Amino acid sequence: MPLLTSFLLAAFVGYAASWYFGVVEGNFALLLFMATVVTGVYWLAERFYFLPQRQSAASKLEVESAARREQLSRQGISQVDGDIQEAKAKLVMQPWWLDWTAGLFPVIIAVFVLRSFLFEPFKIPSGSMIPTLLVGDLILVNKFTYGLRLPVLNTKITEGSKPQRGDVMVFRYPPKPSLDYIKRVIGTPGDEVSYLNKKLMVNGKALSKDALPDFFDEDSTRYAKQFEEVVPSGPDGVSGQRKHRLLNDDERPAFIPGADEFQFKSNCRYSAEGVVCKVPEGMYFMMGDNRDNSLDSRYWGFVPEKNIVGKAFMVWMNFSNLKRIGTFE
Repeated sequence: MPLLTSFLLAAFVGYAASWYFGVVEGNFALLLFMATVVTGVYWLAERFYFLPQRQSAASKLEVESAARREQLSRQGISQVDGDIQEAKAKLVMQPWWLDWTAGLFPVIIAVFVLRSFLFEPFKIPSGSMIPTLLVGDLILVNKFTYGLRLPVLNTKITEGSKPQRGDVMVFRYPPKPSLDYIKRVIGTPGDEVSYLNKKLMVNGKALSKDALPDFFDEDSTRYAKQFEEVVPSGPDGVSGQRKHRLLNDDERPAFIPGADEFQFKSNCRYSAEGVVCKVPEGMYFMMGDNRDNSLDSRYWGFVPEKNIVGKAFMVWMNFSNLKRIGTFE
């Protein structure tokens, strides 16, 4: 067992190192699932086989020691070398190969359940959601609002609520599902989304867009025009108004250069002014708040319902700016 355990631990470390150095494309959900299964098997073996064996050996040692002491006592010897309690403790003590497997299982299963069904942490790697989310923000994603899903398979097992316009959502990037993306829901199934000359319309109604003071991006050391946009989240396209901030860059053109080929691209009409798309059933149209610096549904298409990961709702840490901690829209 020590040899087998050494091999398994080396395999986990090797996979993690290969992932870190870009040799393989990692899948943390799969890695965590496998770690949970392996340590769980060791935990069961420890609880029902290895620990009882060690306890039995300790009990046997105690009985043998008592018999020896009694025998020596009959011979008039009252002082016996050796600490029976220390010897028993050594026998019962968990060996290293169980300490690094069964001993870690309670922690790993807690992380697995928390991450898979409740909240998952993410780090914002790019500026596509500025000014709502900044590079380096560590966010939490609610995994149950849109329905619980099986880890790794991402199969939905509870219904939950439907994503609404204005939600900030994490999803599996359709062209490459192994990557997680974060954008804002702009169009829900059946909506017609129009983004022409940098003006957003949903179902023929222009979204309110009020100018705010310019936003200073510390990373690029540039100012950008900032606006407050109102998105109707209700099914009627009017109720449930939700506000968020966005950026526009006057130096960027309105048209969409280099749009990919994607499923239901025929639902979209591209022109020099921008794009108009009819969102298919079971799909969502996503856009970044940094409108002219976001690779989103305008370029690669719609997000299928099966690709949804969860709803982002708060920044739990930003090591360079603690004021960022808190919920957001």
